[in-house]
Amino acid sequence: MKKLLFGLIIFTLSSCSYSFSGTSIPAEMKTVSVPIFENNAALVDPYLSNDFTDAFKDRIRTQSKLSVTLSGAQGKFEGTITDYDIKPISIQDNTKPVAGANRLTITVNVTFTNSVKGYEKQSFTNRPFTAFTDFSLAGQSFAPQQKALNKKVIDQLTENIFNAAFAQWQ
Repeated sequence: MKKLLFGLIIFTLSSCSYSFSGTSIPAEMKTVSVPIFENNAALVDPYLSNDFTDAFKDRIRTQSKLSVTLSGAQGKFEGTITDYDIKPISIQDNTKPVAGANRLTITVNVTFTNSVKGYEKQSFTNRPFTAFTDFSLAGQSFAPQQKALNKKVIDQLTENIFNAAFAQWQ
């Protein structure tokens, strides 16, 4: 009986197929370029453009074997920061409306060009990526929190863009 049960379990497990390949970067791709992402949002944080671009380059360097170069790359990420928005998302008091929570949202439009022969279909054009984080202003203003909040949203954005370009789930 134990042999039959063991055999049934082995058969069941061997018939299941699951594959997670992580990143799917063509072996021929060695370099990418990431020019500065211009900030075209109506509300401008003067550091956002550089912070975002540097964070995206760091993500590429730490999560792949790709080198980031200025020109002649086999892949190119270009884009603009199109929205930087702070809005209240909940009200604390109906008689004297005060925001109980706020949301910082950043949107980036990205074009990824993969010029490795046979992998051009991984490219995308003007694809919007949006990420947000919620925060409270209880006891402090936005300014002291801004850098940490920006980093949190930028981390989400760079992960989403990296995955869109290179993570192929099968």
